[in-house]
Order: sequence, then C-alpha cells, then structure tokens
Amino acid sequence: MAGEPPVVRLEAVSRTFGGLEVVASTDLTLATGQTTALVGPSGCGKSTLLRLIAGLDQPSAGRVMIDEATPDAVAGRGDLAVAFQDPSLLPWRTVRGNIALAQRLARRPADPDAVDRLIALVGLEGFGDLRPAELSGGMRQRAAIARALVTRPRLLLLDEPFGAVDELTRQDLLADLPPLWRGGGATTVLVTHSIAEAVRLADRILVLSPRPARVVADVPVTLPQPRPAQLARTPVFEALVDEVTSALARSRGGAAA
Repeated sequence: MAGEPPVVRLEAVSRTFGGLEVVASTDLTLATGQTTALVGPSGCGKSTLLRLIAGLDQPSAGRVMIDEATPDAVAGRGDLAVAFQDPSLLPWRTVRGNIALAQRLARRPADPDAVDRLIALVGLEGFGDLRPAELSGGMRQRAAIARALVTRPRLLLLDEPFGAVDELTRQDLLADLPPLWRGGGATTVLVTHSIAEAVRLADRILVLSPRPARVVADVPVTLPQPRPAQLARTPVFEALVDEVTSALARSRGGAAA
C-alpha cells in the first residue's frame, strides 16, 4: 500500500433522486487510519453515503475529497477497495482468479501467496479453484472480502460485509480481518445493521437518522485493540451498545427499550 491512509472529507454533500432526498447536506471528516461505522434504520441512506465516498455515485450538491483527490482519482490509482453485501464475483473466474484480478486492476504486482493466504484466512482453503456458482452465498461473500483486502487499499469501504455468513464464521472474521486493515493502515468505513459489530470493529460510530440521512450522534469507541469476542460481555462494551441503541431510538422518535 503506497502512502499514508487518507483523510476523507464530505463538504456539504447531499444526494437527491428525483424529488426524494436520500442524504441531507452533510459535513464530515473521517480521520486517517480510523475505522468509522455507519449505523441507522434500514433504507436511511447508509449505503448511498458509502457509494458517494467510493465515487460510484455523485452528490447532488457538495463534494467528497480523499486527501486532495476525488474518489475517482483514488480508485483509478488502485488505492480504494469496496466490498458490498452483494459479492458481484465474475462467474467465469474461480475464487482465486477473482481475488487475483483485483491485484491486476489495482496495478499491484501479482502475488499468488497473498491470494492464498487470504483464501485461507476467510475460511475458503480448498475452494480456491471453484467458481462462484459452486459456492454458498456466505462463501461468495467471504471471497468478496478477500478480494477487497488483497490490494492493501488506502481506503477500504465495507457495506454489510458479514451479512451473509453464519454466526461462527462471522465471529472468526471479526477476529481475523480487522488486523489486516489496521496493520495496513487503511482508513475504513463500515456500514452495518449490527450495533455490537460496530462497537467491536470501529473507532467511531456515526448514528444516522431516518431518510434523509443526517448524523444525529457521533460516538467514539476507545476500547483497546484487539477486541476479542469476550469483550462483548463486559460492562463497558454493553454501555457503548446501549449508548448507540439509545441514539438510534431517539433518531426515530422512539425511546430505547
């Protein structure tokens, strides 16, 4: 990965589709090397916000800057990677071929050993020569995560990356994958519906309102890293979950349970 992880800035960014405002005018700075989680009600605009940061959609007003460059420029250098809830693997390529292709598209040197290490890390050892149609949905999702990580991007964007995997695999990935993006120094943005997952992974949690999305709470998470599964049973972890849950309930005009 070339260079330091970037600062991401949203400057008066909004997004409207027809007459429907999906993202309200937003000013936001995401610090270098930090993992930020976006949580909010279903359909509030979390994924739209992520797509704006990725340069896969354009704001109706305002601008997104990654350091001093546009998202398109950063993606063009191979410094940005996205893993969506829909894996979008090329059906004619094997698992290994899909992951290796990401290195070529990002103008990274071919590194078969790195591909194989990630295949093993996401629990797909022995499946590298299979095509997506031969895999379960959860296995395809794990392959997509490996594809995003193999280029060691400076900016990593994750949209419900663990949504399709079983609970035991999810716990393994929550333990094994964060050191990869933290060790590489990536600035990371994570969209998740799981508050506990946000507390487990993030340095900062942004709670979004119902559509149009606006930030209604900004919760720092200062728990030490790494964060093992047992941490979820501690009072400090539970207090953070309660804080985010309450902010989410308030954003919807309700009271926390």
